[in-house]
Amino acid sequence: MKKVMKRVTTLLVAALMMVLFQVPATADTKGSHLNFGCYNYSDSLDPATNTNSSWAGLRFGITESLFKFSKQVVAEPNICDEYTVSDDYKTWTLHIRDGVKFTNGNPVNASAVKNSIERLYAATDKDNGGTGNSVPRGYLTYKSITADDAANTVTIVCDNPTSNIPGILAYPYFAIIDTTVIDKETIGTGPYKVTEFKPGISVDMVRNELYWNGEVPYDTVTVMFINDSSTKAMALQSGDVDLVENITTASDMERLKADPDYHVSVAAGVRTANAYMNFNGALKNKDLRQAIMMALDKKTMCEVTVGGMYTAGDSVLPSSLAYNYDKLTNPYPFNRQAAIDLLDKAGIVDTDGDGFRELDGKTINLDHVAFTSRNLDEFAEAVALQLADIGLKTTVNIRDYDTALALLNAGEFDLWTCNTLTVGVGDPQDYLANWYSGNSKSFGFYSSPEYDAAYEKLMVEVDAGRRLDLITELQQILIDDAATIAYGYYNSSMFSNVHKMTGAEIATIDYYWLTTDMKPVK
Repeated sequence: MKKVMKRVTTLLVAALMMVLFQVPATADTKGSHLNFGCYNYSDSLDPATNTNSSWAGLRFGITESLFKFSKQVVAEPNICDEYTVSDDYKTWTLHIRDGVKFTNGNPVNASAVKNSIERLYAATDKDNGGTGNSVPRGYLTYKSITADDAANTVTIVCDNPTSNIPGILAYPYFAIIDTTVIDKETIGTGPYKVTEFKPGISVDMVRNELYWNGEVPYDTVTVMFINDSSTKAMALQSGDVDLVENITTASDMERLKADPDYHVSVAAGVRTANAYMNFNGALKNKDLRQAIMMALDKKTMCEVTVGGMYTAGDSVLPSSLAYNYDKLTNPYPFNRQAAIDLLDKAGIVDTDGDGFRELDGKTINLDHVAFTSRNLDEFAEAVALQLADIGLKTTVNIRDYDTALALLNAGEFDLWTCNTLTVGVGDPQDYLANWYSGNSKSFGFYSSPEYDAAYEKLMVEVDAGRRLDLITELQQILIDDAATIAYGYYNSSMFSNVHKMTGAEIATIDYYWLTTDMKPVK
């Protein structure tokens, strides 16, 4: 066995903020208090609901996982303090840190951890009545999970050799929650405890007096949901909030960077903006997909349309990561005339003179679903304009995140634009799983025997060199198949008022926003 161990406030602006944010004027802010403005990524905190609900719990300091990623994207012990793994990488025994309690006082023992993991799988098992849209099976499948409360250990026997259990269990899906109260509320082990959750408006929290991992700096915290980027910047500058995430308006960002009253923290780009394609619709036609690729000027989109917030790229994995980006080739570089010629040759032409091409006798009208976070709506609008130049009609469909996600899972889209953390478990295997036929029904129904064969090898490969070769191969297959639109790579950011707080740094893996490193200025 191996053991691995500034405030510019007027009454007018204040009133405007109250209207915009709908934040209760009666919120209790005795003692040290933090106001945090962020995009509303989800109306739930339950890790089983969907991907962003799981992230919300971790980001707000409500839940925690067994492991936690360092700045170097290494999974380190957290609620699990040590573990052993068998030589075949199938059996993992995790020791649960002694003395950890949920914020309601219930103990976090081996059984509680086992129940939390098993409940995640049951709540997302649609074949057996599960309603959650999270997909833990895309990360880990196991034969058994057992709890030994006397030893305070949980043993997981995996279906296949699994070399990255710490990284997988650091993913927000696997946040440990108290299953005895999940039908009423989401209780975790984090530094803050929810006192009131108003979906779409705010979350009020108090210090977790039972926190196991050091002093909790704030007595109370209010998370204010602010979806418009410029409004977030205005709120920070007016003093209505002390901290905001991901201001994506270039002019606002540059203004704050130049102002010594604010601290701007930016993390290296490990996120990709891409559009999934629905292979059950018009985009199953490869000529159409290839033409779309050649019609899109992604460099202009990234550098001009979204003000340099992204670096353009061709692969689903960022060029900043060590996955052989420089060895990949793109057979469909930007060439508008080549795109037009390809469509003409394929018989995808405008026969009725309305300006838009038809396929199989019907006008192509691509339903492009996106949401407003991280400039994604701007990408969608730019795609529509550029595709119109080659005679393809696109309807941009901007939704809130939860609705957009439901449309993705239901397959009710042609293009679905998003921004995704590509190394969510410390490497890209889970992200690349979105195009594996066993999972792709939730991401556009892409299917490729060649891709599946390489991915199945990756799932069981533990040698680092061979894994790199497989990851490189998978990237190239997606590029060659024109399987998804990779726009470019995003840098996450955090903005804070230096007169109000310290320690506001964005994590490389941006699961962790409200941390105990964030403290009020004394």
